[in-house]
Order: sequence, then C-alpha cells, then structure tokens
Amino acid sequence: MRIFFSAGEPSGDQHAARLISHLQRLNPTVEVEGFGGPAMREAGCRLFHELTKLAVMGFLRVLPLVRQFYGLVSEAERHFDQSPPDAVVLVDFPGFNWWIARAAKKRGIPVYYYLPPQLWAWAPWRIRKVRRWVDHVLCALPFEYDWYKSRGVACSWVGHPFFDQVRERALDREILGQLNAGAGPLVALLPGSRGHEIEKNWPVMMEVVRRLAVQYPQTRWAVGCYRDDQRLRCQELQATSGLDLPLSYFTGAASEVIESADCCLLVSGSISLEILARRKPGIVLYRVPQIGRFFARFLMLCRWISLPNLMANREVMPEFVSSGDPEPDIVKIVERLGLWLGDPVELRQVMSDMGALAERTAAAGASEATAGFLVERLAGASVLKRAA
Repeated sequence: MRIFFSAGEPSGDQHAARLISHLQRLNPTVEVEGFGGPAMREAGCRLFHELTKLAVMGFLRVLPLVRQFYGLVSEAERHFDQSPPDAVVLVDFPGFNWWIARAAKKRGIPVYYYLPPQLWAWAPWRIRKVRRWVDHVLCALPFEYDWYKSRGVACSWVGHPFFDQVRERALDREILGQLNAGAGPLVALLPGSRGHEIEKNWPVMMEVVRRLAVQYPQTRWAVGCYRDDQRLRCQELQATSGLDLPLSYFTGAASEVIESADCCLLVSGSISLEILARRKPGIVLYRVPQIGRFFARFLMLCRWISLPNLMANREVMPEFVSSGDPEPDIVKIVERLGLWLGDPVELRQVMSDMGALAERTAAAGASEATAGFLVERLAGASVLKRAA
C-alpha cells in the first residue's frame, strides 16, 4: 500500500506526520510519499518537495510563487503517470491541493481530503470541486460534517488532530520550569505561523504589551514562535521599534507557552484549538490588507473566524479582525486583557467557560480514526482490484 500526501501549511505538516505514524502502526508495510514538511519527513514520508516553505495566503503573495506551484503540479502528474499510488491524501492548503486532486482523479487515483477546505466560511460554490475531484472528505469538526453531508458529499467526522497533539505531546519540563519560575501572571503571545502574519500582527501585539506593562508591571510575557527565523524576525521588529519590552522568546515551544500561561493573545489560526484544549482564555487578533477586508465582506459567511467560537456558536474568544488604523483594536485588546490581569475572578470565569466547551468538543483520537478509515478503505479496494 502506497499513499501520496500533500500538505502545505506548517500545521498541516504536523497533522499529516501524526497520521502517517498511526498508519504505520496499523500497517507497517505502508509506504508514504509526497509534498509536505520536516515533520512528515521525520515520520517516514519520502518527501519530494518541502511544500511548507511556500505557505502563503492572499493573491498578491501567491502570484510570485505561481511558477513553483505549477512545477510541483507537473511533477506530481509525472509521478502519478509513472508510479501511481493507491491513494492521495490532501491536508488543508486548498489553493494548491485542488490541482493535486484534479491530477489524481484524472488518472483514476482515489482522493481523500483530511482537514478539508472551510467552504462553509468562504465561497461555498467551490463545493463543485469537492464533488468532482474528491472521493471522501474526512471532517475535523461536527458542524463541518453536517455541512458537507447536506450537500451530497461522501464524508466522515473523525475529529480534529490538534486535540491529538495536545494529548500526545510530552511537554519539555525544562522549558516549563523557565516559564513557571517567575512571579506574576503570564501572558502567551502567539504571532502566527506565516511570515506575513508576523509582519502585520506583531507590531500591534508589541504595542499592547507596551501599554499593559505600564499598568501591570508584574505581568510576564512569553512569545511562542514556530521557527527560529520567525523568532529572529520578531526580535528584529522589536529592536527596530526601539521598545524595551519584558518579553521572553521561545522557538518550537508553543505548547509549553500555552500550558504555562494564564491567558493568551494570538493570531487567528488552528492554534486556537490547542488553547481550547488547554482551557486557556484567549483573545484573537488578525490584521488583513484593506483590499482583503473589502472582499471578505462579500465572501465570508461566518460571524467569527476562530474555530472555538464557531464550535460554540458564540464568542468565547474575543476577536479583533481589521485593517487600516490598528488603534481602535489596540484600545479594546488592552481593555480586555487588562480586565483579565486585574480581576482573577473574571479570569477564572472565562477559564471555566473554555473548560466547559473543551469537555464537549475537544475529544482526541482523530489521527487514529483517520488511519483506521484509510487502511480499511484501501484494503477493501485492493481486494476488489485483485478480484477484477
């Protein structure tokens, strides 16, 4: 059994790696190949290209990379012609993965979409692509499963792998010791997993810290960066700003930072699910280009952008999504964070609210369930192929 994976986001790389590990436990002979990132390679995937290095959002950022993306699609097509896998598993990253799905389906290769596009939030007419090019959707969220099923798409609800990550990851005790050594509350700052997110959001976060550090000088601030280059960029932006801020930087230790924190200020993304699973109060910040904000008014169908709010169908994480002058958002974020830092009773109430939502929604087991589904489905297909 050989499976081709395509994952373009850093988080998708981690989720795919976890799924690959579970596949290999169920079937040690399974071969895994494709496009992804370092976590997939470490899990045993034969990586043709490190696709996560090209993870960007927005038309203007994608445009310079079109030639590289086209080259990768052509490479996948040649591989499917010369050595077709038993299945293709796509993980998020729809802009590119639609082309991989199309290439596979044209050659009769079954396509499974794990962590599918959030069409229920953006441009639902793209459901036609799913019906045409995807054999089965493996949904992470219960309302997502309902949405796809009601539109005639073959799908299953397997749960979200971020909850597996929380359950399975062994936290670094040394880093936890550093984070818990000081007195005073700790705020986790999570500036995003993409370079452009840091450029847009980190200056706003620094201004929030500057104002609150004056009001609450005992507060500690821990920055959780995905990679070293992102940490260096955050430090460079701080140095350029001339701000002397009480920040501690950590790379590859977002879980430890979240676990140790009393509350979090984060750039919107799937990291919000880990904050939910660890039952931490969080405030969501996301800065978008002016033109992106304009088009979002017509394309976005959801009231919220963070997954915990969508799962709860109400605001459990305050959201501040805007473009233009950041000052109004800064004022509101300072006010809300200041309320939590200055009123332990209020903070405990929000934490209790997050805990109640986590009890209902943050069940682990997605990677194991998905691996079981794929092994069973592909084993059945192999039996049918031999019979024919």
